[in-house]
Amino acid sequence: MPGTAKRFVSRLTLNTLALVLAGGRGRRLGVLTDWRTKPAVPFGGKFRIVDFTLSNCLNSGIRRICVLTQYKSHSLIQHLLRGWNRLSAEQGEFIDVVPAQQWLDDETWYQGTADAVFQTLDIIEAYHPEYVLILAGDHIYTMDYGEMLAAHVGAGADFTIACNPVPLADAVEFGVMQVDGSGRIVDFEEKPASPKPVPDDPGTALASMGIYVFSLKYLREQLQRDAEDTTSSHDFGKDLIPYALANGDHLQAYRFRNPNGGNANYWRDVGTVDAYYEANLEIVSAEPPIDIYDPTWPITTYQPQLPSAQFIGAGKRCRVEDVMVSGGCVIHQSDLDKCVIYSNVKVGEGCDLQGVLALPGCEIGAGSRLKGVILDNECVLPEGTVIGENSQVDRQRFHISERGVVVVNREMLGQEGGYRPSFVPETSPPP
Repeated sequence: MPGTAKRFVSRLTLNTLALVLAGGRGRRLGVLTDWRTKPAVPFGGKFRIVDFTLSNCLNSGIRRICVLTQYKSHSLIQHLLRGWNRLSAEQGEFIDVVPAQQWLDDETWYQGTADAVFQTLDIIEAYHPEYVLILAGDHIYTMDYGEMLAAHVGAGADFTIACNPVPLADAVEFGVMQVDGSGRIVDFEEKPASPKPVPDDPGTALASMGIYVFSLKYLREQLQRDAEDTTSSHDFGKDLIPYALANGDHLQAYRFRNPNGGNANYWRDVGTVDAYYEANLEIVSAEPPIDIYDPTWPITTYQPQLPSAQFIGAGKRCRVEDVMVSGGCVIHQSDLDKCVIYSNVKVGEGCDLQGVLALPGCEIGAGSRLKGVILDNECVLPEGTVIGENSQVDRQRFHISERGVVVVNREMLGQEGGYRPSFVPETSPPP
């Protein structure tokens, strides 16, 4: 059921500039980021990862957005230009793509998250926002940022950090905080070896989501000070947050919640192959923890005009269970179980697919058997291909994750690798 959370479309959101940090290498996603930055990786059948953060902005009433890019950004920029150009410039709305400029004297790329914002400070100030919202472009969640802005102003904080409880064992990958009874942050450690648990819940820790709110004045002061510190790594979690705490600044924690029911704390950092794979399959579970079908909180994206998916049985049985199939797909008589089939995928007759993510443009030959497999864009599998049944054989050709997920791309199959645009017509236009 859709929730009834109040939308904070107000002066706060109208006077806020969102900065989406979308330049990360995404090394832990392995071959999935060989040709694209992590926020551009396809997710959930038809989306890109970055679509969730951008959709949260629009649904929260924040329509002044800068997307900071750096590594392997062409696929991301192409997606933003095609799918996110619907805002009204006449009303002061925009999504600006801001590539790394190397505007400093030493001509360095971004050295850390804070440095990325510092190198963009002149662009930020040109828009004259009252508040600046810093966002990561590589997480899956729904959130009303208006509520966080209201909490920031209501607490009179210098710096507000969104947080979410995570299992203690996973907290080593996050910034971990301790808060007092009013929600003020009293302790913070970035990726601690021994995370401190929540006092009343020893199995969890309070993790930073990498979502921050500042006034422009405070942000400017902190970035300029940090830029002059030659010992700093110029990162919010490693440097700015510990300094602000030591300086006695008011750092406030904002407890994240899903705006529309479901799993109130659903937030996924899909930074590893296993996390990415599991988050995709969560969407096709009987009770998905995030509702991508909620019309009151739509997830916006770009997708070319495609025909509806077609299932061809030829008088035979086609079994599909817990499966998502996107537009342009043609599925011949086959068994599919717990799969996410992205756009323009072709599945030949007599295939058995279990736990498969087939990214856009893949072709799976007749009689193939795949189990626990991610196929990157436009992989073409010959008839009778078997992957996921013998790890020793698979390891000779493909990448296998810690939890046994087999990742396959075109290069591994001996096909033309490298970057390809997200949509290429099958035939050249007439002269």
